[in-house]
Amino acid sequence: MLVRTNKVLNVLLRAPYLFELPPSLSSVSYQSSRSQAIPESLDDTTSRVSAFLKQPNWERNNLLKSLVSHMAPYAATKVLQLHGNDIELGVRFFKWVCKHSTYCYDFDNRILLLNLMVSSSNLYVIAQEAIILLIKEFSNSEPEILKLMEALDNMRKIGFWLSYPCYSSLLMSLASLDLGFLSFLVYKRMVDNGFLLGVIDYRTIINALCKNGFVQSAEMFLCMVLKLGFQLDTHICTSLVLGNCRECNLREASRVFDIMSKGGSCGPNSVTYSILIHGYCQIGKLDEAFHLKKEMSVKGCQPTTRTYTVLIKALCDIGSTDKALGLLDEMVSKGCKPNVHTYTILIDRLCREGKIEEANAMFRKMLKGGLFPGTVTYNALINGYCKEGRVISAFELLGVMEKRQCKPNIRTYNELMEGLCKVYKTYKAMFLLKRVVDNGLLPNRVTYNILIDGFCREGQLGLAFETFKSMSSCGLEPDCFSFTALIDGICKQGRPGHAISILGSMVKKGISPDEVTMTALIDGYCKIGEIGNASMLFGNLVEKRTLTTAHTFNCFLDVLSKVDKVHATQAMLGKMLKYGSVPSVVTYTILVNALCQTGEITCALKMLDWMRQTSCPPNVYTYTVVINGLCQNGRVEEAEILLFSMSDFGIPPNHITYTVLIKALVNVGRLDHAYEILRVMVQKGYQPSTRIYSALLAGSVLSSEAKEEARSVSSSNFVDARTLPSRDTNDDCISRHVFRNMEIEHAFHLEEKIKRCGGSATDLYNFVVMGLCLEARVAEADQITKDLLKRGLLPEKAVCALINSYCKERQYDHCLDFMKTILNHGFVPSVSSYCSVIQGLYSEGRAEQGEELFSDLLRHNDIKEKAAVLPYLEILVKKEEPEHCLDILKLIEQMGCRERPII
Repeated sequence: MLVRTNKVLNVLLRAPYLFELPPSLSSVSYQSSRSQAIPESLDDTTSRVSAFLKQPNWERNNLLKSLVSHMAPYAATKVLQLHGNDIELGVRFFKWVCKHSTYCYDFDNRILLLNLMVSSSNLYVIAQEAIILLIKEFSNSEPEILKLMEALDNMRKIGFWLSYPCYSSLLMSLASLDLGFLSFLVYKRMVDNGFLLGVIDYRTIINALCKNGFVQSAEMFLCMVLKLGFQLDTHICTSLVLGNCRECNLREASRVFDIMSKGGSCGPNSVTYSILIHGYCQIGKLDEAFHLKKEMSVKGCQPTTRTYTVLIKALCDIGSTDKALGLLDEMVSKGCKPNVHTYTILIDRLCREGKIEEANAMFRKMLKGGLFPGTVTYNALINGYCKEGRVISAFELLGVMEKRQCKPNIRTYNELMEGLCKVYKTYKAMFLLKRVVDNGLLPNRVTYNILIDGFCREGQLGLAFETFKSMSSCGLEPDCFSFTALIDGICKQGRPGHAISILGSMVKKGISPDEVTMTALIDGYCKIGEIGNASMLFGNLVEKRTLTTAHTFNCFLDVLSKVDKVHATQAMLGKMLKYGSVPSVVTYTILVNALCQTGEITCALKMLDWMRQTSCPPNVYTYTVVINGLCQNGRVEEAEILLFSMSDFGIPPNHITYTVLIKALVNVGRLDHAYEILRVMVQKGYQPSTRIYSALLAGSVLSSEAKEEARSVSSSNFVDARTLPSRDTNDDCISRHVFRNMEIEHAFHLEEKIKRCGGSATDLYNFVVMGLCLEARVAEADQITKDLLKRGLLPEKAVCALINSYCKERQYDHCLDFMKTILNHGFVPSVSSYCSVIQGLYSEGRAEQGEELFSDLLRHNDIKEKAAVLPYLEILVKKEEPEHCLDILKLIEQMGCRERPII
């Protein structure tokens, strides 16, 4: 707010008049209007238009619309001059011609028409009314209202003075735009011109000042108003409550509210309550806010849509989504209709929580209620789809958005590009950016940061640097995030020394590295074993007192624990406490892991007990580390006891904990007991992971003639506690040796066991088929998949792996037959599978089949807005090389050098 106010002040200080703005286009328009000769005789078009205006319902006449479609402002002025005595008709024609003439439709030509009217002696009153219309029309746009004021000042130089209604309307518009100081200057102009202001004008000025947080100025102005004989009323007091809330001075806001509540002519209304409730919500005092809501109902002042929306927003901000939805139900039950903003808040929150289907249902409910979503609503839903990796659905929503004349902004495309980056298709995001540029939009800093971060995550540092360097072409400067993304990407490739040079460039530009930047560097040095350099950087962080979390310490502890330096780890913990950083559960888990790796299981168990007694209790990963340590040291029975005792401490085991124990039981030859633990795991709601399938399959193969060899492979499949993942992966967990030697009967046998434990056969065969494809046993994988389809099962990952294998071997005929089989059984391959085959067909010169398959992709994915979404889907299916991104960057650079196109 302060920056915006200063900007307006800087403009005002350069103006010779009280609210006069620097001359630019409006003054040029006026001068051109004076120099442009208006024909003395009426031409035929002007006469015909004038005749039409005498007919009833002339606005609906299609011939008249055709006549004025290219009517220049001077011609429109001549028509107005002929009807100068009929003020109502003149105002109607001014308003109508501005909408139907290509000349007058834009802002500058409307000002030109107004200038011509002002210069005409008999159009003075119509011009005043036209000015009021323009003020109201531009009341939602700060740049346009400022340009209009500039034009009005230019008119004043030739003796045209605004009427009182014009000034009053201008005050209201400035107040609605939060231009408090400017509204006060307009008030000064009104006084200088001799106007006597009414109570509405004084209310407007006080409200405008309070909106900008100028409460003291508003109070001083109020004192003057009271001396003039005006009385306090609800509107003025409500403005004071608003101003104090804007300054987060809730004590003073509450004091004013209490004065209002004592009765008299300034009692609080629903707006007052809503403002104060919003103020309490902003500082996190939700109990007080809900108490006010209850109080207003008791006092007969029912909560409004704004009241409920403010409270729903506050609940969503703290993650209480269920309560927010309950409040929405209460709102509807009491006959208070939610607005677009209400629904958008809930849609955004549901998307952030990954509840995309619920968000979609809320979106449909909004449409059913007759509300039309805006760009912000669409952006929230598009972001939700992208976070879930459902880029196709996001593109379809973009198509719907465009079809409904809701123009996407650069943030819309930023969300889509970030979605593509999340599924590791950053170069596809770059091709989407090309379409954005072609449509007349230019990327902003967020756009570049998304692309830089995406390329760094994919290891494409060359493209990341090129994108980074091209920012300047659009007049953008990199920020801390831009540099940090590059530094982190370089460090992840084991080159922290090179990252230091990037840090130097960052500092030279006057950008201070934050804790995230330095931690990325420290982590990079730690990972290559250069503890000395990491310690030096760490000392710099400590010296500048920029440590706010324990993450940097954890980097040191992690690397020290991996080289079995327990004493150094403990010393680092002491240093951490010395500098006032509070150890987190991650910190203690790293220490527990270090003790387990050195065989000090007893010390690890003691630390576990100690954590339970402190304010930092162990979490499921801490327990899992200890259980894994026990298993590695042959103490499987103790590990099992610890696993089943976790729930007593309120920490139920997760799928990783069960996986560690099951693999340990398989390793010691207790396969039957491993299945018993698996049954318990499934009963607790966890399905077996690929790690478990790998261990159990290896255990089944132990009974074959390759028993000893398979046992050694099974031993190598243990989970290393130092690299415990938070989720399952695929390729890292599959034992290729097992798939090289297994028979299909082993999979069938394992399926029976898994079913008895309540596991999913589909997940098992996803694992088996993917493993067989890795070993080029495609024919067997194909047969298993088709058998599953006949049984009504669809192993999606298996289908995807098989299609990819066919594409890799360029067996597109087999691939197309396989896809037909899938479709005949009522199942649809994934979008990524379609894209792989379509790209392959195009590369083989089989464009016709590729186009046919592309049509199938649209049809089977139930894409209704095909024409709208088609250009974006082509980006996904078209085979492009990442190197072509450089051409796009050059295109953007050329666009940045030219004037930005008008949309």
